[in-house]
Amino acid sequence: MAEQLRFDGQVVVVTGAGGGLGKAYCLFFGARGASVVVNDLGGSFKGEGTSTKAADVVVNEIKAAGGKAVANYDSVENGEKIIETAIKEFGRIDILINNAGILRDISFKNMKDEDWDLIFKVHVKGSYKTARAAWPYFRKQKFGRVINTASAAGLFGNFGQANYSAAKLAMVGFTETLAKEGIKYNILSNVIAPIAASRMTETIMPPDLLALMKPEWVVPLVAVLVHKNNTSETGSIFEVGGGHVAKLRWERSSGLLLKADESYTPGAIIKKWDQVTDFSNPQYPTGPNDFLTLLEESLKLGPNDSGEKIDFTGRVALVTGGGAGIGRAYCLAFARAGASVVVNDLVNPDDVVNEIKKMGGKAVGAKFSAEDGDAVVKAAIDAFGRIDIVVNNAGILRDKAFNNMDDSLWDPVMNVHARGTYKVTKAAWPYFLKQKYGRVLNTTSTSGIYGNFGQANYAAAKCAILGFSRAIALEGAKYNIYVNTIAPNAGTAMTKTILPEELVQAFKPDYIAPLVLALCSDKVPKNPTGGLYEVGSGWCGQTRWQRTFGHGFPVDVPLTPEEVVKHWNDIITFDSRSDHPEKASDSIEKIMANMGNRAGEGKSGAAENEHLAAIKKFTGVEGKGTEYTFTERDVCLYNLGIGAKRTDIKYIFEGNEDFEVVPTFGVIPPFNTEMPFSFDDIVPNFSPMMLLHGEQYLEVKKYPIPTSGRLISKGKLLEVVDKGSAAIAKQGITTYNAETGEELFYNEMTVFLRGCGGFGGQKKPTDRGASTAANKPPARSPDAVVEVQTTEEQAALYRLSGDYNPLHVDPAFAKMGGFKVPILHGLCSFGIAGKAVYEKFGKFKNIKVRFAGTVNPGQTLVTEMWKEGNKVVFQTKVKETGKLAIGGAAAELA
Repeated sequence: MAEQLRFDGQVVVVTGAGGGLGKAYCLFFGARGASVVVNDLGGSFKGEGTSTKAADVVVNEIKAAGGKAVANYDSVENGEKIIETAIKEFGRIDILINNAGILRDISFKNMKDEDWDLIFKVHVKGSYKTARAAWPYFRKQKFGRVINTASAAGLFGNFGQANYSAAKLAMVGFTETLAKEGIKYNILSNVIAPIAASRMTETIMPPDLLALMKPEWVVPLVAVLVHKNNTSETGSIFEVGGGHVAKLRWERSSGLLLKADESYTPGAIIKKWDQVTDFSNPQYPTGPNDFLTLLEESLKLGPNDSGEKIDFTGRVALVTGGGAGIGRAYCLAFARAGASVVVNDLVNPDDVVNEIKKMGGKAVGAKFSAEDGDAVVKAAIDAFGRIDIVVNNAGILRDKAFNNMDDSLWDPVMNVHARGTYKVTKAAWPYFLKQKYGRVLNTTSTSGIYGNFGQANYAAAKCAILGFSRAIALEGAKYNIYVNTIAPNAGTAMTKTILPEELVQAFKPDYIAPLVLALCSDKVPKNPTGGLYEVGSGWCGQTRWQRTFGHGFPVDVPLTPEEVVKHWNDIITFDSRSDHPEKASDSIEKIMANMGNRAGEGKSGAAENEHLAAIKKFTGVEGKGTEYTFTERDVCLYNLGIGAKRTDIKYIFEGNEDFEVVPTFGVIPPFNTEMPFSFDDIVPNFSPMMLLHGEQYLEVKKYPIPTSGRLISKGKLLEVVDKGSAAIAKQGITTYNAETGEELFYNEMTVFLRGCGGFGGQKKPTDRGASTAANKPPARSPDAVVEVQTTEEQAALYRLSGDYNPLHVDPAFAKMGGFKVPILHGLCSFGIAGKAVYEKFGKFKNIKVRFAGTVNPGQTLVTEMWKEGNKVVFQTKVKETGKLAIGGAAAELA
C-alpha cells in the first residue's frame, strides 16, 4: 500500500467552499491532517445575496470528524481578509485553492456590462487578490501551492458564456506566470478544468451523468498537485472529472515562412494557407518562437508569390490603438487595400488619419478609450454609416513582479485589454448581426498563452481575450461573423536599442498586418473562425491544444490521491494517442467513454461473456406489464403535438362524430414500459447520453383505435448486434387493451449505443421482414408531397405526450449534448410523416422509419411518398437545409 499523502501541520485556504467541489476539498484536507480555512460568501451561484450558513456547516462537519477548521465569509475580491483569517487562526498558509465561481450565462448580444464585470470580479480579480495576499508568506517560507480553476468553457469557448469563457482562460495565463515567478521559491501553481457537479451545473445535467460528475473525482488530482512530494509539476493544465484525468499543453504548427519585404502580402499568405495550419512537424513551446533565427532565414528567401489581391473596397475597418506602432501599420494596410478606416486612439489618432488622407484614402479619428466602446463604434457609424471589421489592438503594459503587484497595476490592464475588447466588440455586434457580416480580430500575446515574468496582470488579460474570442466565434459563425486571435511579435522602442538596424527594420509592425488583413477578408480557405495564430517577421503559425490520452479510473471505486500517483505517468505523457480537443463537448466525451470503466471488468473473456450470457438469458423473455391510461384529452394533445391545426376538427374536438387519433399514436402507450433487462447487463460501457434512436417500427393491430382507455404494454429484448465500436439493440413491445386482452399495437425500437461494442456478440442483424426492410425510394418523382412547417413550440407541445427528455426543451441541456438549440423528438417527426401518409393513402397496417438527422423546432418537414403496390415508400427532408430527417421508410396499407 502506498503511503498516505498527509497534510499535517499545513494550512489550506479554499474559496467558494460552502458546497460542491469547494466543500469536497475542505472535507478531504480536514481528514488528512490540514487546518482548513473554509471561505464562502454564501451567495447564490449567480452571485446574489449572502448567508453565513454554508461555510459554518462545512466547518462543523470537519470539527465533528476531529479536524481543524475555521469559517471566513469575505468576498474573494477582499482576498487579503481571507488570507488574514488563516494567519490569525493558524499562524501560516501553505496551500491556496481558488475555487469560488459564479455563472451568468447569456448570449453575447444580450450581455450587459454587469454580467461581464461580476464574472471578472469573482473569477479573475478574486483569484489574483487571494494569491497576491498569500504570496509573501509563500516566498518567506519557501513553500507554496496554488490551484486556480479554469473550465472546458474557458479552454474551448462555449455558447452563451463569453464572459465566463474569458474569465476562465484568464486563469491559464495567470497560473503560467505564477509558475514562472514562483519556481525558485518552491511555489508551484497549476490550473485545473474540472468537470464536476455543483449548484452551478446541476440545473443542466442528467442525473446519471451528474453521479459521475461528483466533486470527489477532482479532489485527488488536486491533492497530488499541492502535496510537498510534488516538486516539479507546475504551470500545467489538467482536465479532470468522472474518473478521467488528462493534461493539456500548447502545440504550435511549424507554420509558413515568407520573405519579410513588400512582397509579403495578405494574398501571399492565403496562397500558402495550408502551411500556416500544418501541424505535421509541431513545436511544444513555453514561450514565443525564435523570431531572430526565423528572421535571418526569411531574409535569405526570394520574393513571395503575392497571390490574389485582397480588396476591402466598401468595407469599414475600425482599429483600436491605431495611432502608433502595430495599430498604425494595420490602419495604413487597410486603407491601401481600399477600406474606410476608423483610427481609434486615446492619445493621437489624427496623425494616422492625415497620413491615410494624404495617400488618397478615407479615414476618421475616434479619440476615446477602448473602454468607451459605444463611442468608438458610433464614430464609425457617424462617418461611414456601417462597420464591417473590428481590430482590437489597444493595450497598455504595467509590468511588475507578482510580489509587488497591486490593484493600481492590475485593474487598468484588465480594463483596457479585456474589458476594452469586450466593449468595442459588443458595440459593433448588433450591426454585424443585422448585416449578417462581421470580422473581429483580437490581440492576445505570447505572454498570455505561455505566461511571462512580471506580467501576471497582462498574461491574465491576454488569455481572457482568447477565451472571449473563442466563445463569440461560436455564437457568430451562423451569422457570418468570424472571430480570430493573433499573438504578434514586432519591434518596439525597447528592441531598437539592442538589435542591428536591418533586424529592427524586419521586426517592423508592417509584417504583422498581412495576416490581419487575410483573417479579416473572405478568403481564408478553411476553418475561417475561432483560430489562434502567432505571427512576426515573415512567419505565421497556428497554435492549438494537445491533450494526453490520460488515465481513466474505475467509476465504481472511490478515487484516492495514492491511485492518482500510481498512474501519474499515464496522465502526463504525450504520445501517439494524444489528441487535439477543440470544443467543450470533447471534454465530456472522455468522461462518457470512461462511464463503463468498472473495477474487475477488464476486457477478459469472463467480463465479455457476462454480456453474452445476459443477452441469451433475456432474449424473448417478456417483462411484466406496464399500465397506460389515457383520455380524449391525451388524444387531442398528441394530434396537436404532431401538427394538427385548429381546422382539423376530427383531431382536436372530442365532440366531432369522426373524432380519432392519428395511428402513429401507437408509439405513445409503450413509452415507459418496464423492460426485463437493463442496457448495463447486455452491453459494456453503457451511457444514456450515447444512446441514439435509430429505427421505429409500428404495427396497428386493430382499427378503429380507441380514443380513451386502459392499456397494458409488455416488452422484450429481440436481439443485440455487436458493431465493434458500437452496439445495436432491438426491443419489441406489445400493447393490449387491459379490459379485453386484445392486441392493439406492436412496436419495435432499434437503438444505437455508441461506444458499447466489442463484446463478441452477433455481427449482423436478422432480416425481420417489414420491420427491417431497406425501402429505397424509386427513381421517379414522388406520387405525393406534403409540406408541414413545425412551430417553434412543437417540441414543447409534443413532450407533453410523455417524452420529457430535457434535450428537447432545455437550451442548456441541448448545449451539453452538442446541439445549438433543443431539437425536435424523432417520434414527433415520425408522427408528422405518418400523418401525411395516413391522410394521402388511408389506413396502414404497419409503418417503419429510420431516423437520419435532427430537426429544429420551426423548420419545415417535406414528406415525399411513392406508392408501390400495397406499400407506400416515403422519406422526409428538412426544407431549410435539404438534409434527410427520415429515410428507409415505408407503410403497408391496410
